[in-house]
Amino acid sequence: MTARVVLGISGASGAALGVAVARKLCAVQAEIDLVVSPAAERTLSEECGANALEGLKKIASSSHDVRDVGARIASGSAPVAGMIVAPCSMRSLAAIANGLDDNLLTRAAGVQLKERKPLILLTREAPLTLAHLRNMTAVTEMGGIILPPVPAFYLHPETLDDVVGQIAARAVDLLRIAAPFAQAWMPE
Repeated sequence: MTARVVLGISGASGAALGVAVARKLCAVQAEIDLVVSPAAERTLSEECGANALEGLKKIASSSHDVRDVGARIASGSAPVAGMIVAPCSMRSLAAIANGLDDNLLTRAAGVQLKERKPLILLTREAPLTLAHLRNMTAVTEMGGIILPPVPAFYLHPETLDDVVGQIAARAVDLLRIAAPFAQAWMPE
């Protein structure tokens, strides 16, 4: 059976992470329910090119308007394996941490938490304020996984694509829908 995954892309810098996660999900033959915030649309265009959003929609099995809080992924009865938000802005993190299901992205994330399904947030901000840390703690206490997109320098990446690809692979691996494919650390 093919896994179905919700991929949320919010407006933080790092839109390439969302694109890479979509590609990794395709590599494990997962179906993707895509939801993109308005700020993410702008960030995708600025960081990945004017056609990035259209490219993502072609990869996705379904694309949902962020304002459609009645979409199927807003319900716990939706048959999904989990959700990744890549990148996850501090605004989206705060809404998720405080149960503010004010758009489809945050509502779908809240559904994952209430249904005890994996929710992986690639949080993007530096430095962090106490509010950011408290929101990360709250999501973690509810069962979510905070995965800051930190490079695995021990793998000696040669390009930015290497870094982004490894982070995306780790996020997909955390869903446990296929055999792990992120490069593992191999001590000498």
